[in-house]
Amino acid sequence: MGRIKNIIFDLGGVILNIDYQETINAFKKLGFSRFDEMYSALKVNNTFDDLETGKISEQAFYEYMHREAPHLLTTEQLTEAWNAMLLSFRKESLDFLDNLKNDYRIFLLSNTNSIHKRAIDDIFKAQTGLESLDQLFEKAYYSHLSGMRKPGSEIFEYVLQDAGISAEETLFIDDLEPNITTARSLGLHVHQLLPDARIENLEYGERKW
Repeated sequence: MGRIKNIIFDLGGVILNIDYQETINAFKKLGFSRFDEMYSALKVNNTFDDLETGKISEQAFYEYMHREAPHLLTTEQLTEAWNAMLLSFRKESLDFLDNLKNDYRIFLLSNTNSIHKRAIDDIFKAQTGLESLDQLFEKAYYSHLSGMRKPGSEIFEYVLQDAGISAEETLFIDDLEPNITTARSLGLHVHQLLPDARIENLEYGERKW
């Protein structure tokens, strides 16, 4: 195995604690009885997918949700429910990342959207006092800004080219199998982070971080 020089991290389930069920439950409390059929971690309908790839605006997303709502709701209620899945950052993992960048080029690759990104930065600032999670990485790549999302191969190819890094020298860490499968097919080293695992405790190859 070639020496790993670069590491690409996923966000949710890797650095940020998330729970998709919290958002499903929140929307059900608002009267969306079949919201779990509209959205899940691995399968989203066109509206959610379009929001995550920047193809529609926040306004268009909210208009869609208002149309689908069983009764009159405020945009604030919809936002709170939509952000309910975003919990807290793993402090030990953040500290680990800060030290890791002394030895590796580190990047972030996340499927997200502009609504969640603002909430994520708010959570990050509340926990750390820093303005944005992006500060921990050489560069952060977000699906809603790039117009591409995992597990599509094009987003991985874009990150490798934009960062000027090679797949054989890069480790990709994600919690979802479809994303891991694509990265592996492109020649990246991969590690699927299991729910109870933490990046600061990983061992890769013959070395511990």
